[in-house]
Amino acid sequence: MDWSLRFLGVGNASAVELGSPMSVIERDGRPWLTIDCGGEGLTAFQTHYGHMPQALFVTHVHLDHVAGFERLFVDTFFNAQRRGKVRLYVPAPVVPLLHKRIGDYPNVLAEGGANFWDAFQLIVVGDAFWHEGVRLEVFPARHHWPETAYGLRLKGALTWSGDTRPIPEMLARFADDNELIAHDCGLHGNPSHTGVEDLEREYSAELQARMMLYHYASVADGDALRARGHRVARPGECVPLATPTAMQVA
Repeated sequence: MDWSLRFLGVGNASAVELGSPMSVIERDGRPWLTIDCGGEGLTAFQTHYGHMPQALFVTHVHLDHVAGFERLFVDTFFNAQRRGKVRLYVPAPVVPLLHKRIGDYPNVLAEGGANFWDAFQLIVVGDAFWHEGVRLEVFPARHHWPETAYGLRLKGALTWSGDTRPIPEMLARFADDNELIAHDCGLHGNPSHTGVEDLEREYSAELQARMMLYHYASVADGDALRARGHRVARPGECVPLATPTAMQVA
């Protein structure tokens, strides 16, 4: 069984040409779990796979990560085979924020008779959850405001930082099994995001060697990060993952 990570987009909220910072964990070449639902990212998903996502994990609710949900709702609600079956794994503190951001529009269909959540199977998660028999872990990130943003770990294969400042204390625990680390990093940092100098200061050389950087501002910034010796993801790039060591059941 082969595992991989496909970067649907790698840009920050202003870098439309780089796509929404969104990815897909693939198993045997097929989408297994999608991370976030940005507008450009959802388009990239549909273009590549020819259909909409069936299972998604939501890191946080800034619009470059959730703007695709209105379109996903329409596609899912009006498809009898998918309605109520598209899984949304959402960290518990993020659920009310997600509802306020995308689910609470009055009378979601002009014709009436529908609630936003009718389209989905909402699965509220804590420190870990199971998806198709595999256990994934969830951890807090440092982004914008406490308890609003989270990262994801598929043990032994992938640690996805989500939008974050450096979190060495989290990666010491949630990236200790030789995982590929997909990490938020731009050329310049700010109070919500990691800059390359922050990254180089806060993380060991061993951790940096396992990182692929995303959420940068431009093609030129991506080239500048590469010039400093970092591995930087490109839109549409697919990278192999190690076989997960996460707990699994049949």
